[in-house]
This record gives sequence, structure tokens and C-alpha cells, in this order.
Amino acid sequence: MTGNNGDRDWVVVSPETVGIPSQAVLNFIDRLEFEGLCMHGFIMLRDGKVFAEGYYAPFHADFPHRMFSISKSFTSVAIGLLQEEGKLSINDRICDYFPDKIPAGGPHPYIRETTIRDMLRMTSPHKSTTYKLMECDDWVKTFFHVEPVRYPGTTFVYDTSASHVLAALVERLSGMSLLEYLKVRVLDKIGCTGKFRWLTDPMGVSQGGSGLICTLRDMTRFAVMCMNNGVYNGQRIVPEEYIREATSKQTDTCMLYGIEEQQGYGYQFWRCRNNGFAMYGMGGQLAICLPDFDFILATNADNQGIPNGIHSVYSALWTEIFPYLKEKKGALKEDRASGEKLKDRLSKLEVKVVKGSVFREIAGEINGKRYLMAPNQMGISECRLEFREGNEGTFFYINETGSHRIDFGLGHMKQQNFPEIDLLSINSAAWVSGNTLHLRSYIIDELPASVNITITFKGNTVTVAMKKIAENALNRYEGFASGAAAEQ
Repeated sequence: MTGNNGDRDWVVVSPETVGIPSQAVLNFIDRLEFEGLCMHGFIMLRDGKVFAEGYYAPFHADFPHRMFSISKSFTSVAIGLLQEEGKLSINDRICDYFPDKIPAGGPHPYIRETTIRDMLRMTSPHKSTTYKLMECDDWVKTFFHVEPVRYPGTTFVYDTSASHVLAALVERLSGMSLLEYLKVRVLDKIGCTGKFRWLTDPMGVSQGGSGLICTLRDMTRFAVMCMNNGVYNGQRIVPEEYIREATSKQTDTCMLYGIEEQQGYGYQFWRCRNNGFAMYGMGGQLAICLPDFDFILATNADNQGIPNGIHSVYSALWTEIFPYLKEKKGALKEDRASGEKLKDRLSKLEVKVVKGSVFREIAGEINGKRYLMAPNQMGISECRLEFREGNEGTFFYINETGSHRIDFGLGHMKQQNFPEIDLLSINSAAWVSGNTLHLRSYIIDELPASVNITITFKGNTVTVAMKKIAENALNRYEGFASGAAAEQ
């Protein structure tokens, strides 16, 4: 990449220029679609040049996306910079920096011995994320108060609370928010757009393990800097020794189930096959870096709830793109037909709507009809469906918080702020049988999530089934409810 202002460093070339057939990228897109993945965007780079970039409408290049655990890699880089400044050593004990968070009787011996390095490489003494195990607004405090289960520095356990404490450490030593510190030391220097946010815990500490929100391009710039051993456009940004250690195997992960996760773990970076490393976030936030081939695949997606969703992205890469990386043939002859087809395909990508029919005879019979619901776990007391011209409709319902509506398109998407959480969503529906409507909402705001609803009519009755896929929200949207038509 050249230049250092906004998108002026975004060098775009054809796939053939960097040795990849345009048809291979088309095959990659086809494979993602065949696997039923809900992709939001992807970028492919080789030799620092972008040879494929696409966004699935309504997502676009300037859309700030929740990155989830990719946040951890950013937090790790901040720790490396503080070490360079002499404000810490990763071999220091974490308790020494948080005497105000230690229990009155002193820390547990396992906690007392825990180092920053242990936390970076996910060998803290806890069994899981502590702020999910202890009711407390002070998430940092929970790390020091929850009973640990093993010696630190021994075995891998994914502990996002360790990453959170590291973010708190950055803020404590720098006197700045984690994002402000990274902007000064990294992000402004690599030409990021400034479309950054960082969610905080109830005490205002940046969620160093999952709270980053930024564009896919800016996340990709960060990945380029990491793959180039801390250098961006010839400028040293992060110490080489630290970033090499961070992206190298520091912990064995052979106990994990997926082959991609079994390749080892660095300092808040995952290792992957073919001597690569990855920034890896829930749902399909990925930056797969293959230094031996000067290649990066970066993605945004919401594949929560899809078995092997992230692994399917890896599989598409290894199957459709990687064979050409291995050949190292250099530039290929331009394939104009496939190139034009690829450009057209990339311009028309969109999040897929619910599959099924846009019309059933029953729609006219139940249009606007009120149904009174029996007591149910979702607290829905009443509901109805209304259909309008233009293949649009609305699901109205009442629960203990009031009256709500979900607007949807039949065969297309409708946007609205999702009820109760007031976050942007895209909604579509279709008849999947003669009497069942499937309605799906994707939350596309700071908490990517989804809600699937089926509404089934039988005689004068209705049954509503809901299933939510969300990290810590929408609990009301899970379960079953049945009722009967109200007397006219």
C-alpha cells in the first residue's frame, strides 16, 4: 500500500495482476453462498494491493462494524507499545498494577503469580470470562475476585476478562482511553478513517476483548501493519520483536475442537494453517494473514448460530484461492470476461432474504386479524399480521413493555430500529408452507444478532415460535406462544 491519507493508499488491481484468476474469486463467493453464510463484506489483498473487495447490501465500505474479539489484537498491540515506552514489561505481575482491585484478604496465589504475558497468551488461571461469572459492574474487579482454577501460564483457556483487564491497564498507564491511545500511536499513522468507536463496561473501561467498532478497510489496514512486522508504508509503527512474538505460537491449543483453532495462539492473535495468523472475532470477523504469500483475507459477517460458519470461510479460502497462492506464478493473463463478471457480481452482493413464497391464499384470510395469546414465556399477549402493497408487511405484537412492530419485506429487505433495543435491523419474510410465515431480522448495529420467527396458522389459532441468536440481548425473543383469534 502506498500513500497515507484516507483511501489514497488503497491500491486496487485485477486478481490476475497478483496471480489469482477472477474466476477463483467468483468460486470463492459461490462457495460462501452455498454454505448459507451471512456475509457482510470481504477484502482480499496480495503484495499490498486490493484485488477483490465486496459488500453485501445494505453494508458498504464506510459501514462501522462490530469486530468482537478482533478487539483483542488491537489491545495486544497497545500493550506492546507501552512496553516499548518502558511503562510495563509483559513479565510483570498484573496484581502490581491493580492494588485497588485486590480482595481485602489478598489475592489468591494463582492470581498473585499471573503475569501480563500469561494474560496475553490466554493462560490466565480462570476457567472462563470472569465478568460473566460474577454479578458486578466492575468487570476489572471480577478478574481478581473470582476463584481461579489452575496455575497461570500452563494451559490455554479463552478468557475475555483477561483482555479486558489488559485494556484497563492501557488506560491506567497511558492516561487515555484505549482508542485515543491507539489513534495517536497507530491508527492515525496508518491512514485510518476515524470511523472508530469502542464500547465500554458499566464503569467506563473499554471492552478490550470485544468492543471495537470500525470499518472493514480500517481493520484491514491494521492487519497489513501486523503482517509487515509492525511497519506500514515504510514507517515503523510497532516494535518488530513484539509483533513477531504476538503473531507467533505462544500457547498450544490442541484441546480445541476446530482444526483452525488447533494451530496455536500468540498474544491475542490466533495461529492458522499454512504458517499464518489471524485476528478472529465472533460471527465471522476475520483477518487471515499469510505472510509467506503476502496475502490477507479480511471479512465481516454474522454467522452466529451457523455450525462451522467461520470454518466455512477458511475452507473457501483454502479450496478456491490458496492453490494459486502456492503456485507463485506472478501475474496472469487478464481474463476480461471473468473480470467483468466479477465486477458485476461484487456490485450486486446483498444479504440474502428469507427463502420462500411472497404470497399464499391464507394471507388474505388472516390479514389484520387479532389473536389473543395464552400465557407464554415471551410475554406476548396479542399479535396480528398486516400485509400491504409492494410485498410489504408488519408483525404487530404486545408484551409487558408495550406495543411493538416489525416491518418486513416479502422478497426484499426492510430497515427499521428493532423493538426494545433500538438498534438498526434489516427484516425479510416468506411463506415457507401454506400456513407458515418465516420472518427473520438481522440486527446490523453495534450488536450483530438475529431473530428468527415463524408464525403458523391453523383454523382460528396461531402459534408463534421465536429463536434469537445474540450475545447478551433479546432474551424476550426466545420461545413459543399460541393463541386464538379474537371475536369480531
